[in-house]
Amino acid sequence: MANQLYPCLWYDGQAKEAAIFYCSIFPNSKIISENPMVVVFELNNKKFMGLNGGPLYKFSPATSFVIECETQNEIDYYWEKLGDGGIFNQCGWLDDKFGVSWQVVPTILGELMNDSTKSKKVIDAFMQMKKFDIEKLLNA
Repeated sequence: MANQLYPCLWYDGQAKEAAIFYCSIFPNSKIISENPMVVVFELNNKKFMGLNGGPLYKFSPATSFVIECETQNEIDYYWEKLGDGGIFNQCGWLDDKFGVSWQVVPTILGELMNDSTKSKKVIDAFMQMKKFDIEKLLNA
């Protein structure tokens, strides 16, 4: 497809390791091609490129990948798998062991935050959370 848009993630020699890690977590995922400089892979049928660019640049939470989850089991799964060896942050954010930032959020969050009668309570509830708890959000 012409003009396809996909992210390039800059690693310090860990692009293949990262691609293997992510492909083990997300369904419908695979490594498409690789050479010493670049690994092209798909996660949930979305294309990514991992570049072994060296130590010059680092990841930051200024760019993150959002994973919307329908159930608490899905939240728990992605939270634990992606967070293994990484850092768990507030409000559904985590940095994986490579430094890439992820937001593991319930699909219902937007609806709850757009409800003017509940939004403040929902925000107050999730500001106290690291990993999202759907039941607590619904009861807020």
